[in-house]
Amino acid sequence: MEQEQWLAVCPRGVAPLLVEELTALGAEDAREQGSAVSFRGPRAVFYRACLWSRLANRVLLPLGEFPAADGDALYASLRGIDWPQLIARGASIAIDFHGRNSAIRHSRFGAQRSKDAIVDCCREAGLPRPAVDLERPDLRISVQLRRDHAAVALDLTGGSLHQRGYRQRSGAAPLKENLAAAVLLRAGWPALAARDGALIDPMCGAGTLLIEGALMALDRAPGLERRHWGFGGWRGHDEAQWRAVLGDARLRAERAADGPVPEIRGYDADPRVIRVAQEAIGRLGLGKVVRVSCKALAEVKRPTHRPLPEGLVVCNPPYGERLGDRDSLPHLYGRLGKVLHEEFAGWQAAVLTGDSELGRATGLRSHRQYALFNGALPVTLLLFDLGADNRWNAEAPARAAAPAGNAPEGPAAELAPLGEGAAMFANRVRKNEKRLRSWRRREGIVAYRVYDADMPEYAVAVDCYGDRVQVAEYAAPKGVDPAAAARRLEDVRAALPEALGVPPGHIVYKTRQRQRGSEQYRRQGDRGEFFPVREGPASLLVNLHDYLDTGLFLDHRPLRLRLGREAKGRDFLNLFCYTGSATVHAALGGARSTTSVDLSNSYLGWLRRNLAENGLAEGRHRVVRADVRAWLGKAEPAWDLVLLDPPSFSNSAAMASSFDLQRDHRALVEAALACLRPGGVLYFSNNRRRFRLDPALASLPGCEDITAATIDPDFARRPAVHHCFRFERPQAES
Repeated sequence: MEQEQWLAVCPRGVAPLLVEELTALGAEDAREQGSAVSFRGPRAVFYRACLWSRLANRVLLPLGEFPAADGDALYASLRGIDWPQLIARGASIAIDFHGRNSAIRHSRFGAQRSKDAIVDCCREAGLPRPAVDLERPDLRISVQLRRDHAAVALDLTGGSLHQRGYRQRSGAAPLKENLAAAVLLRAGWPALAARDGALIDPMCGAGTLLIEGALMALDRAPGLERRHWGFGGWRGHDEAQWRAVLGDARLRAERAADGPVPEIRGYDADPRVIRVAQEAIGRLGLGKVVRVSCKALAEVKRPTHRPLPEGLVVCNPPYGERLGDRDSLPHLYGRLGKVLHEEFAGWQAAVLTGDSELGRATGLRSHRQYALFNGALPVTLLLFDLGADNRWNAEAPARAAAPAGNAPEGPAAELAPLGEGAAMFANRVRKNEKRLRSWRRREGIVAYRVYDADMPEYAVAVDCYGDRVQVAEYAAPKGVDPAAAARRLEDVRAALPEALGVPPGHIVYKTRQRQRGSEQYRRQGDRGEFFPVREGPASLLVNLHDYLDTGLFLDHRPLRLRLGREAKGRDFLNLFCYTGSATVHAALGGARSTTSVDLSNSYLGWLRRNLAENGLAEGRHRVVRADVRAWLGKAEPAWDLVLLDPPSFSNSAAMASSFDLQRDHRALVEAALACLRPGGVLYFSNNRRRFRLDPALASLPGCEDITAATIDPDFARRPAVHHCFRFERPQAES
């Protein structure tokens, strides 16, 4: 059976689930590619993906990536595609063009040139000119411009798959159906439904979570109600195969309708959205399965007409961005926590929120969190096990509602001033922020260090990542009173929200002990919350919770940007690559290829995420898990640009022997230099404060200490934060 390559696009954060779903549908080699999943399979698998995927937005047939430096190159590339073999005779088309470069600055111009190429190709083959229908074409053609290349694909779904066909109107802040499905899958609803568990939504709105849960429980394909598909204008469409897939789905739905039905109920205080939910439920014929009624949150009770020992309470409360009063939300979440505690003991709960800190206001402990996106809005899914050991804390909502630095509300409540030490620390942070402001604006810096133990008594480093902050507390010397150190950290906690203008919940605190080898990379949590920060042209993923370091060493920013500027047309090698931020810069700078080597699976996985975040496929960007020293022993001179950034010490069990930077760096640098082609450049960087370069290396004619040039203003007070050397291999070896 003929296999074809497909691409399913999905909301950000959903790709891992989509891989599992497509594999269950018969897909082969399903792989994440950022907010999409590539997979292989015959057309029957494609049709099943269209009809059965609860998570995908669209399913595409990629045609390839082609040169598109300007309008003429784009036209020539699309003229080279055999459109008469793709577009059915008489079919209408539409071009979805996204992206721009220095020559193609408007999507309308790119779409026009793409359309001209396709139409001219068809006319040259003696076929009628395809009509253009922007509203409901028979076939959509996707053109994604990425720098000087265009990725071209057929969009065969005919509109986003989250539009199931059962809804004509929605509530004020609608939850997309595929995100609702992702929430239910993460919360384990299919397994609960199979055990006759119940599904309750105490703030159901338009009922999307309930309807998607019912479709899952009833083995009903989410696309059964859709009346328009995008493959009708595709010449490769197999109507008989499609009818077979459709018929099988209908048969499964009929069989499931005769079986047991779980308890599915929803409530909302707004009668208008309840009517919207009832209309959609009725249109699907699920009135006897999904029951919704108008009821305030405080009035929600567990159904008692039959035993319900287990179930899932799921809801998508207001976020504060578009609905509700932000100051009242902690109280709403507190009420939700009280209802969960009192009515649903022994159940599971899943809460989708636009502010993960509001999860604490429930007074319950979430055991897992997932970062997702509701459209462009970042949201967090909080999962709760409502077992006996997860006791409700009635004081949590009030604490969450109290503004940072304020006394509790009451008749005599006043704004609590900062103490002397906290005020002094806040003033220093504000002074540093003001000093860095013009530089940051000029250079577009959003991730930077604003304070680094400037005052010895406040021995912390404060790093800003957009609107989030990490505070690393340096371990106090043995002679320092632990109580005094704790008081100073409390000063820091009190001062930072005001000094930086960020919510307390956006600040993460860690203690930085003296590290040995790979200890700085040791996993400290399992939240899996990654968010992007912009650095020059790169979008780099940061994790503030799971490791001591965040995945982005801020002091190496100038070196990463330099590598990006120098990488064009070169083969780049990144040794001890960590999370691959330098690889991303080199790739975006136009590197012909990149190779990244590290021993950590976790960080190589992070590198792959960084590549995908920036739209960089692994084809030209090789990722190698290996002990760098052993790997260098077999490497050949195949690179023009090399970054060597080793740890100060390592004694990993996966290595043949321990590594000490000061002791072993000469052999390591010499091995890296041997990888260079004539004229190639090696950058050797490290963070050992008292490092001294071996005299034999320092005397090489191509060696230059460029440390001073790699220190930005935010690290100017600590110029020994790292050392950096540039080595250039002569053009002709003597």
